Amino acid sequence: MRTCLVVDDSSVIRKVARRILEGLDFQIIEAEDGEKALEACKRNLPDAILLDWNMPIMDGYEFLGNLRRMPGGDAPKVVFCTTENDVAHIARALHAGANEYIMKPFDKDIVTAKFQEVGLI
Repeated sequence: MRTCLVVDDSSVIRKVARRILEGLDFQIIEAEDGEKALEACKRNLPDAILLDWNMPIMDGYEFLGNLRRMPGGDAPKVVFCTTENDVAHIARALHAGANEYIMKPFDKDIVTAKFQEVGLI
C-alpha cells in the first residue's frame, strides 16, 4: 500500500486529509511540524507528502530542503498545501522541490486531481 505523510500543525486539516487520502487507498502517517515530519522520513520515506507551508518549529520550506538533500529524498512526491496565493510564494515552493500545490481549503476532488497530476493515482 502506498503511504502519504500528512504534515500540518492543524489537527483538523490532518483529519480531513487523512479521510480523503485513505479513500484513495493511502496509508497515512501524520506529523504536526517539519521536524517531526523529517524524523518520520528518516525512519521510512513515504510515497507522497501533503505538506503545510506555515508551521512552527520547522516550516514546510525548511523541511522540503532537508528532505530533498536526504538519500532517496528526491523520490517522494510533495504536494504543498497553503493559504498563500501569490505567485512568488508558489514559485518559491516549486523551486525548492515541491511537485505541486493545493490551496486551502481543499476537498476530495482537488486532492485527487493534484495527486493524479503528479502520478500518484
